[in-house]
Amino acid sequence: MADATTAARDRLDRALNTLERKIHELKLAPVLPDDDLFALPAPPSSSGAEAERIAALEAAGREASEALARAAEAVREVLADAEANEAA
Repeated sequence: MADATTAARDRLDRALNTLERKIHELKLAPVLPDDDLFALPAPPSSSGAEAERIAALEAAGREASEALARAAEAVREVLADAEANEAA
């Protein structure tokens, strides 16, 4: 039981460290020149750097979602193992 808990905790720690690193990298990235909420959207011919930044943010969001899903599954497994051991 302790081994499963330790393994799940290690997986959660790795996932959280990965998320924190990606968030830190995104915070260090240059800010868009105009972040006015009510500004008109940029035309489709806007800079490639902006499109790359948006794609990077979307990819980071997907990766974060997947990491959290894996962490949640690890927690569910540990809880199920704990319940099975208590029932036995």
